[in-house]
Amino acid sequence: MPHSSPEDSSPDAAQDTPAESTTPDSGDNQATKDDVAMGEAESLPPQGEPAVAEMTKETQQVKLEDMFSDIESDDEFPSSSRPGQAPKPSSPPPAPSSPIHVSSMQASDPEVMRSFYQRLFPWRYLFQWLNHSPNPTNDFGHREFAFTLQNDAYLRYQSFPTSDHLRKDVLRLNPSRFEIGPVYTTNPRDRKTLRNSAAFKPLAKELCFDIDLTDYDEIRTCCDKANICNRCWQFMTMAIKTVDVALREDFGFRHIMWVYSGRRGAHAWVCDKKVRSMDDQRRRAIAGYLEVIRGGAQSGKKVNVRRPLHPHLTRSLDILKTHFQEDVLREQNPWETNEQAEKLLQLLPDRTLNDSLRKKWASSPGRSSASKWSDIDAVAKTGASRALDAKALLEAKQDIVLEYTYPRLDIEVSKKLNHLLKSPFVVHPGTGRVCVPIDTRHLEDFDPLGVPTVQSLLQEIDAWKAPEDDAEGSQGKMVQDWEKTSLRPYIEQFRTFVSALMKDERDPKIKRERDEAESMEF
Repeated sequence: MPHSSPEDSSPDAAQDTPAESTTPDSGDNQATKDDVAMGEAESLPPQGEPAVAEMTKETQQVKLEDMFSDIESDDEFPSSSRPGQAPKPSSPPPAPSSPIHVSSMQASDPEVMRSFYQRLFPWRYLFQWLNHSPNPTNDFGHREFAFTLQNDAYLRYQSFPTSDHLRKDVLRLNPSRFEIGPVYTTNPRDRKTLRNSAAFKPLAKELCFDIDLTDYDEIRTCCDKANICNRCWQFMTMAIKTVDVALREDFGFRHIMWVYSGRRGAHAWVCDKKVRSMDDQRRRAIAGYLEVIRGGAQSGKKVNVRRPLHPHLTRSLDILKTHFQEDVLREQNPWETNEQAEKLLQLLPDRTLNDSLRKKWASSPGRSSASKWSDIDAVAKTGASRALDAKALLEAKQDIVLEYTYPRLDIEVSKKLNHLLKSPFVVHPGTGRVCVPIDTRHLEDFDPLGVPTVQSLLQEIDAWKAPEDDAEGSQGKMVQDWEKTSLRPYIEQFRTFVSALMKDERDPKIKRERDEAESMEF
């Protein structure tokens, strides 16, 4: 690739082993940082939450009422009852209208979570998103789900034939969150019955990206660790803009969903059919193409790119230069102190120029980062350094802009077909915020601190009253609980995204184009 040198890879590097170990935490996915061995349903100790039993023949059999024949229906769980016949209640029974006093409870409280799963989670659209069809297929039935239970037990290799089976098991186990893995060659629950264990391997999964603001701690001055504010969230805005346009324009991907992680990050799900079947080698190639920031917090220069700049980086600089002036220099003021200013000088190529800048800043303490950035060119033009290479200085300044604005990706999340990632619309247990989709058309308007919490949503349901002017017109239409809350625009956005994805899956022309693109080179 033109602007970096990713690690060598070969088809042999793709692993056929089951999904790699991941570590559940209280919030954002940390799987690639602290891997430990994970428990499976069959190997869990008897105490604590009950283990998930293998699917019985009865539950394995897909029933007619579990199928979704009308994708335009607004009913979350269509009834199979005949006209005039009372519908059978689902199991477990529906939550009462005012089951708990949520205002005094934590988001991680089991009763709060059960009410959320029962009344607000968009099970039907999650099913259609992963199934790519209104009727059950192996895209959903052979998909791995992993549950983090309230006692921190972690259940791997769960699978379900339909949305309703998944919903019922979630209501029974009441996990604090769940993650989504790949589609396997067979039902993950049946993997131990195979004579040849190597036959159980991942076939398909969305290409995912994970960006976490903790990776920006060395350059953000307003917050650190798990804390965020609207000022440092602008780093996430920059990252989403840069990665999204590259995926669309450079690779031709169309179905990209960005999801707020619930506290300090965002996840991208690239859902195009041609992406889902990519092996690890191709995933590594795309991840390497987008990776520019290298090295940890203690390393020096983190951007080393070839010249002339790759068109992707030229475009990225055009996107990021305004953010650099406003959100980095003015809002973050990263070089305010002498110690911070030294970090800037270390990134410049000329020692004599650095000495002149150091003297200038020492004579005017409290000089802002924006002024110090302007001083670089101003002092250079005075001839302070006769040996100064103007081209090298320009390139160094470009690298500095990239280092302070370019996306800092958790690249390991993107490299593996078998990586698990937190599901959209689960609740972050630490903040109570729902992991909602981010509308990239209005990216600047997204407020992570204004995302609805599970407690506020349950209160909104109980406080909802039908509009008076709908008393007659909407008499025959049942209003779903999520439609009564501030979660509504996010679920509607998800529904629109899923509909467009399913339409492409059904379109013969689009399908042919996708299949032909399977041989795309990187």
